[in-house]
Amino acid sequence: MRSGKWDVRIARARNLAAKFPSASQGLQFYEHVAKFQKSLYAEIESKCGTAQVAREPGTLRKELDLFILLPRFGAFLGAMGTSSPLPLRDAAAELQSGGGTMWQEVLTQFWQAGNELDAGAGAGPRADSKSNSTSELETLFAWIFLQPYAEYLADYTVHPPIHETPPICPLCSSKPLVGVLRPEGDGGKRSLICSLCATEWNYRRLVCPGCGEEDVHKLAVYSATEIPSVRVEACDTCRAYIKTVDMTKDGNAVPVVDELATIPLNLWAQEHSYTKIRSNLLGI
Repeated sequence: MRSGKWDVRIARARNLAAKFPSASQGLQFYEHVAKFQKSLYAEIESKCGTAQVAREPGTLRKELDLFILLPRFGAFLGAMGTSSPLPLRDAAAELQSGGGTMWQEVLTQFWQAGNELDAGAGAGPRADSKSNSTSELETLFAWIFLQPYAEYLADYTVHPPIHETPPICPLCSSKPLVGVLRPEGDGGKRSLICSLCATEWNYRRLVCPGCGEEDVHKLAVYSATEIPSVRVEACDTCRAYIKTVDMTKDGNAVPVVDELATIPLNLWAQEHSYTKIRSNLLGI
């Protein structure tokens, strides 16, 4: 059983909420999300089994088991309606009233769209239930809900060897959410973590994952003294940035959670006209 990883994330969110009051509301919201994701992951794991499956690189999004997922989406939207910030509550209630046909459309469109929706931007408000596009908040709900399903598929995939360092997830082709520096020798080895299935893969340290820029003079790094274990890695060529968690400085860090807590770094990046490669579930 691998659903215990959410316990680690939840505990880290509580710890950081006490440490960073400015991020406490967002971290409390994440805690509610993570609790639901944990229960959904455990249910999927129980129903689908724990056998390892061979999947070709980039093919994870070819699988979508709505028979298991769709009956849980209504309960998820109900949970979002009670534990989310007000704008999300209203959107969750509206989507919940749309029923199964709309839910299937929203989930399927997000899953099949790949990186087209990974930037967090939808195609504007939904005009009616037959619209071919989803709103930004509907995209957010689909992303949050489908994360544990994607993680389950990734966890039980026989990963083929990777002979290159792609800027997108080698398993589901989603953009990275956060970078990581893990101890190796006298320094740190860089990797990226997928925003959907949480797959982690090695990535060259001095290369922009947004455009592939390798000129160190065009790769800016910013860190704040109050948050020494997390930094912004930005590119002056494509004006994109990603936050990287340095586990050589804090071995207790949980990258996907620490990324949420370090809001001052996002503000610095925005002030310098950098755009995040992939926004997090708080929209930043």
